[in-house]
Amino acid sequence: MDRKYKENNGCAGICCRGCGKMDAPLNTFDWLADVPGNEQYTDLVEVQFKNTHKGYYRNSNNIPLQKGDIVAVEATPGHDIGKVTMTGRLVLLQLKKTRLTPESEFKRVYRKARPVDMEKYEEAKAREHDTMIRSRQIAKDLNLDMKIGDVEYQGDGQKAIFYYIADNRVDFRQLIKVLADVFKIKIEMKQIGARQEAGRIGGIGPCGRELCCAAFTTNFVSVSTSAARFQDISLNPQKLAGQCAKLKCCLNYEVDAYVEASRGLPSRDIELETADGTYYFFKSDILRGEVTYSTDKHIPANLVTITGRRAFAVIEMNKRGERPESLLVGENRSNKQSVDLLEQENINRFDNTQRSAKKRRKGSGGHNQEQRKGNGKRDKGRNEAPKG
Repeated sequence: MDRKYKENNGCAGICCRGCGKMDAPLNTFDWLADVPGNEQYTDLVEVQFKNTHKGYYRNSNNIPLQKGDIVAVEATPGHDIGKVTMTGRLVLLQLKKTRLTPESEFKRVYRKARPVDMEKYEEAKAREHDTMIRSRQIAKDLNLDMKIGDVEYQGDGQKAIFYYIADNRVDFRQLIKVLADVFKIKIEMKQIGARQEAGRIGGIGPCGRELCCAAFTTNFVSVSTSAARFQDISLNPQKLAGQCAKLKCCLNYEVDAYVEASRGLPSRDIELETADGTYYFFKSDILRGEVTYSTDKHIPANLVTITGRRAFAVIEMNKRGERPESLLVGENRSNKQSVDLLEQENINRFDNTQRSAKKRRKGSGGHNQEQRKGNGKRDKGRNEAPKG
């Protein structure tokens, strides 16, 4: 077996060095990990902590690190425990997202985690859930309008980060004093939004895949209902909202393509004049580049679907004072279909189906009866003895 395809870095299966175990959000694929000299390209490494919490540290001791290694890094105070998620050249590209440069000040990587470090780490992580439940009760007793969504202990247990959500400004100075006295640790409060909370908790979206905020999204941009309008999506709050009760982040994924494609269609306010009458905008298929017009401004009547190019041609003719005989040209005129259901289908078609079924049953029954009579005559002839 090739050396680069051996099981590596605690992965669950056979993979290359750039792969990682899919057990944490924001998992990345370091596709340059197998390139010779990649680790020596820079001394910066990306380290991931609980959930979506990541940081960049300088490997000043030149420790041979690979993706998946558990390391002890510098913290204030003490040290923290995290997992290396990226090394080499891709770290410099990731820095651009956080608006940092390689010349910025970074904390150091102390060492690879020892068994003693891991014991302290496990003890600290075991206290997180109980700490969160008790801190919520303390905030409620202090009548603070906030929600503590998550608690993250430092690897050595000397410090804890309390992630909270609040609609308005909160004075939590008294809360910090109470929490410090109760838990005997250093307290840090960090405010997050509803999208960040959903990313930390995780879950499965209506598409059947992991939430984008928990899988790969780090920069949260504002999402407006105009993105749904451009894509002709029904403005149903239950359909547009995600698990965070905010508009889905995926509404912004394809809106640029829809905006670009909509430029090939005329405005909805433009009316088309023909010899048959005036046509008003009814609906459009942006991706197919087609527009449907109606002879009535409020209800669908005599709908005609044409391409955006044909619509612009009719508009130019109207500007010159000309009116075409019809919106459709050439062979499309013969393919015109009405949307009237009574005109398209016969309302007695179900009755005819029942009658034909009865005839088939009756015909098959008569045929079977004649066949049985014929079989009886033949049997009777066989049983009779020959005369003479």
